[in-house]
Parts: sequence; C-alpha cells; structure tokens
Amino acid sequence: MESAPPGVCALGGQTRARRPPSYPQNYMEILNQLGGLLLGAVPTAIFFILLVIAYGILVRRPLEHTLAERRARTSGAVEQARGAIAAAEAETSAYEEKLRAARAQILALREQQLRRLQAEREAALKDAREQAQKKIQSAKAEIESSTGIAREQIERAAAMLGEQIVKAILPAGEAVAEVHQ
Repeated sequence: MESAPPGVCALGGQTRARRPPSYPQNYMEILNQLGGLLLGAVPTAIFFILLVIAYGILVRRPLEHTLAERRARTSGAVEQARGAIAAAEAETSAYEEKLRAARAQILALREQQLRRLQAEREAALKDAREQAQKKIQSAKAEIESSTGIAREQIERAAAMLGEQIVKAILPAGEAVAEVHQ
C-alpha cells in the first residue's frame, strides 16, 4: 500500500487539509475566563445552598416530624391493640376456667342428686320388699289356716261320707255297731 502525500486521504482519493490544533495564545486569558465562570457560579452555588437549607427547614423537618408522629401513633395503636388482645385472651381464659368450674360443680351436684335418688329408690324398694314379705307371710299364714280348716272340713266330710257309704252298703243295725268299733 502506498502512502498518501500529506493532505490527501489514501482511501477515497479526496484531499482534506489538516489543521493544526489551535491553542490559546495566552494562558492568562484562560485563567481570567475560568475565574469569571467561577465568580458567576458563586451566586448559583449560594442560591443552591440556601435552597437546600430552606428544603431542610421547610419540608424535610416537618415531614420527618409528621412521619415520626405517624409511626408513634401507629406503633401506639398496634401496642394498644396487642394489649387489648392479651387482655381479651386473659379474660377469655378466665371465663373458660369459670365455665369449667361451673360444669364440674353441675356434674358434682347431678351426681349427688343421682346418688340421693338411687338411695331413695333403694329405700323404697326395701320398703316394698318388706311389705311384700309381710303380705307373703300373712298370705302363707292365711293359706295354712285355710288349709287346716279345709283339711278338718274334708276329714269331717270324709267321715260323714264314709258313714253314709257304710250305711248304704251294710244293713241298718250292723252298720252303726261296726262303725263305732
């Protein structure tokens, strides 16, 4: 590849003139311009600092105060709610304990009443058995006396019946004499 003469581009064949970079003639002039820029920026910087201070005083502090108050109220409300929940749970457990005690008392009273009723029933059954035994004894005694009376009546009736049979079978004179023997 051939090198192009100065000022001519090797790729396209077009010529461009190169300019040497332009440097300021005087460094003092640059420093003066820089100083003028900084001096012009001072009021803007002061205005910016005042704006930041005003933002801090007028917006940020009241906003932080409001947010802190809000957090305090929220935290206070949450703590108050937790306290109310804990109190409600304690009260609920106390009510449950009272309910258990009342149920136990009711069961004890019921059991006591059942024992009393069973004792009354046993006493009534005992009385009924004793009365039944008395009735059975009196009925047995009555049956025995009726049996004795019936036996006597049967024996008398048998003796009379025997006499009548003998009289009917034997002649009249012999029957009475033999029966008495």
